[in-house]
Amino acid sequence: MSTDYTDMIKRFSGFAELYNQFRPRPPDDLGNLLTHWAHIDFPELVIDLGCGTGLSTRYWAERARQVIGIDPSSDMLQEAQVQTHFPNVSYRQGFGHQTGLPDHCADIITCCDSLHWMEPSSTFAEIVRVLRPSGVFAWLHCSEPVMTPWEVDQAHRKFWQTSKAADEARAVTGAALRWSRAEYIQCMQASFRYVCQLQLHQAGMSHAEQLVGWVLTYGHVQSLFKLGVTEADIGLDEFAQTAHQILGKTSSPWYVSVEVSAGIR
Repeated sequence: MSTDYTDMIKRFSGFAELYNQFRPRPPDDLGNLLTHWAHIDFPELVIDLGCGTGLSTRYWAERARQVIGIDPSSDMLQEAQVQTHFPNVSYRQGFGHQTGLPDHCADIITCCDSLHWMEPSSTFAEIVRVLRPSGVFAWLHCSEPVMTPWEVDQAHRKFWQTSKAADEARAVTGAALRWSRAEYIQCMQASFRYVCQLQLHQAGMSHAEQLVGWVLTYGHVQSLFKLGVTEADIGLDEFAQTAHQILGKTSSPWYVSVEVSAGIR
């Protein structure tokens, strides 16, 4: 199936440094889970599809012998190279359906908050081709953060609703996304002998500037900015003001649930 990914690549251009600074890494428990399922203590090769700036790729640097991140965005990959100082971690420009890797070479393949930009059938065919027998694929999808104190979380939810309404009014994300979650799950079930869905959880500490930085990494927000929409138009200025007023220079906990959909080849 031929698919034009030009708009998707443009969506993730222009804010790679910001993305790398404020986005969280995968949960600590993920590595243990996937290596147990792969029946291997130390993977020879882990592939990270849609790796972006390499946050989810570098996660494996001390957990695997070799790690390769793949992404179509030269902008994101350039930042990944700048941020990576592990000799066993490398990056390639490519797609989920066209990695250029040998057959059955990977013990584990991950895709962190990026699978929904990839055409399901051709991508899963490539994943199955590249995974070794009994290898593991994991698709991670993060929930929106729950922030504290509750007033900050309330302000974030208001911002989220306002910004998504602006996104929908301009059909920014709707025009880019082509496939439903059900299509990916159906492809997983057809591609693997065992499929499981579970939740992992993550917590951290952030001050107001970090929380505002986090929401600035939302793809729909950056796409709206590229269309000339202002921070005031989507309520970002109001959220930032509330976060700074309540938190000042102090840090406060945030919590994220990560939905993991995993398949065994």
